[in-house]
Amino acid sequence: MIFAAPFTATALAKIDSKVRGVMIGAQSYSFRELPDRTVDGAINAYKQCGLGYAELWQGHVEPADRAKAAEWRKNPPLQELRQVRKKFDDAGIELYAFNYSFRKDWSDQEIENGFKIAQAMRVNKITASTNPSLAKRIDQYAQQYKIYVGMHNHSNMRPDEFARPEDFAEAMNGASKYICINLDIGHFTAAGFDPVSYLEQHHDRIITLHIKDRKKNQGPNMPFGEGETNIKGVLKLLETKKYPIPAMIEYEYRGTDPIAEVKKCYAYMKQALES
Repeated sequence: MIFAAPFTATALAKIDSKVRGVMIGAQSYSFRELPDRTVDGAINAYKQCGLGYAELWQGHVEPADRAKAAEWRKNPPLQELRQVRKKFDDAGIELYAFNYSFRKDWSDQEIENGFKIAQAMRVNKITASTNPSLAKRIDQYAQQYKIYVGMHNHSNMRPDEFARPEDFAEAMNGASKYICINLDIGHFTAAGFDPVSYLEQHHDRIITLHIKDRKKNQGPNMPFGEGETNIKGVLKLLETKKYPIPAMIEYEYRGTDPIAEVKKCYAYMKQALES
C-alpha cells in the first residue's frame, strides 16, 4: 500500500497504541491548551496518553504570533525541524504526518516550504485545512517532493471549502495520486454524510482520519459516545478491512484537562474495538 508507515531504527522501542490492528494516535492540536505549547510539550502529552502515532499541528512548531508565523513560513528553520523527528523517534512515537494548512493568500514560496518542512521531518504526508481551488497549486509541489497531501474537511457548506464528498472529488479530479483526503468523521457527520460508507468507498485516497464525535445537522462537538458519529463503525471497518489508515483523536469538545480527555477518547476507542 502506498501509505504504509516507514520503518525506523527505534521501532522496537515504539509506544504501542495499535488496537486489533488499528493505529490509534492523536492530532497534536488536541493538546493546544496545555501551558507548554511546544514540540516537547506535545511529546510529553503523547507519552502520558500512551499514544504512539502523531499528526503534528503546525502550531507546535511555528510562532503563535501571526506576523512572526508568516515570516517563519517564508524562511523555516529546517535544521531545527530535522531535530523534531529525532525527538519523536527517541520518545517511541511515530511522526506520521505534518499538519500545514495552505491558504489562498499564501505565496508559492510559503506553499513549497510546507513540503520542505515535511521533508526535513522525514514525513511523506501533509494534512491541510485548505481550499479545493488550491489543489492544483499544491499538487505541483506534491509531485515534485513525492509527498501526499490529505485535504481536511469541516462541516460548513461554503463555496471553496471542504465539507461534501463533491468537494474532495473536485480537488482530486485531474490531480495526481498525491492529492488525497484527511477525513474528519465528526465534521462529516455534522454535515449530513456517512463516514463509514465514504471510508469504504475511498479508503485508497484517505491518508488519515480525525476522530471526533459530533451531533448531526451541524451539531456540537461532544465527548466520545455522546454524539451521533459512528466512531465504532469506522474503527471496526479499519479492523476488518485492515486499512493502513491511522485513527487520530482530535479533541475539540469542552472538557477539563486535555490529557485527561484524550485518555478518555483513547479508552472509548479501545473499548469500541474490543467489544
